[in-house]
Amino acid sequence: MGWLYLLIAIGFEVAGTSMMKLSEGLTRLLPTLSVFGLWALAIVFLTLSLKTIDIGIAYAIWAGLGTVVIVAIGIFAFNESAGLLKLLFVAMIIVGAVGLKLTSSD
Repeated sequence: MGWLYLLIAIGFEVAGTSMMKLSEGLTRLLPTLSVFGLWALAIVFLTLSLKTIDIGIAYAIWAGLGTVVIVAIGIFAFNESAGLLKLLFVAMIIVGAVGLKLTSSD
């Protein structure tokens, strides 16, 4: 269940982070409220995942996968740049998170 909780947490975190962009600096009420609600749910599920996943591994995957998905959303939904160096560094985040998982005893 820990891995399912972690994926749910990442989904809520990504949704909340996307709402940050849509809140226009916390000036739009519904997106602003969504940020806080979605992030609260993300923290709940991240905490539940820690019952069975090491905190370092869970956080690395949370941060890494969340970053990769947010970069993709930025590129495809918000027309942000997708330069070669940006994609290279995103790949490095993935390699780092996978490497941590492969070296853990979990």
